[in-house]
Amino acid sequence: MSVVSQVILKADDELRYPTSGELSGIKDFFRTGEQRTRIAAILSDSEKKIVEQASKELWKKRPDFIAPGGNAYGNRERALCLRDYGWYLRLVTYGVLSGTTDPIEKIGLIGAREMYNALGVPVPGMAEAIRCLKDAALGLLSAEDAGEAAPYFDFIIQGMS
Repeated sequence: MSVVSQVILKADDELRYPTSGELSGIKDFFRTGEQRTRIAAILSDSEKKIVEQASKELWKKRPDFIAPGGNAYGNRERALCLRDYGWYLRLVTYGVLSGTTDPIEKIGLIGAREMYNALGVPVPGMAEAIRCLKDAALGLLSAEDAGEAAPYFDFIIQGMS
């Protein structure tokens, strides 16, 4: 849900007009729209490159993940990890576009920890994978755009920690 939707729903729930602070937030949301769409386009257009770079960095940091007995050992397991990295990158773009972490939380984090625990995937390892994904993605953005996108990666990392 976007910032605009949140403001409208909250005001309606409270049977009132949006406050001046809420309207200011909507104004900021519209003002940064071009930046947010630019960031989302760069991330989505560069998904393969970002995922590849992030996974290489993760395997360097955690070679035990791809060693025999590791959760990413074998072609199938490694492919599933890479699929998940792309999925999390897509969630970040949803957050950037909407200007809120709501889609990340609703689509991606609710139940993710439990799923990984049930599958025997080390959750701290997923947090490290998202850090690598963040580094690879932010390296493709300007400093200003990286500053806008970073909190969405951090939200996922915090949720996995």
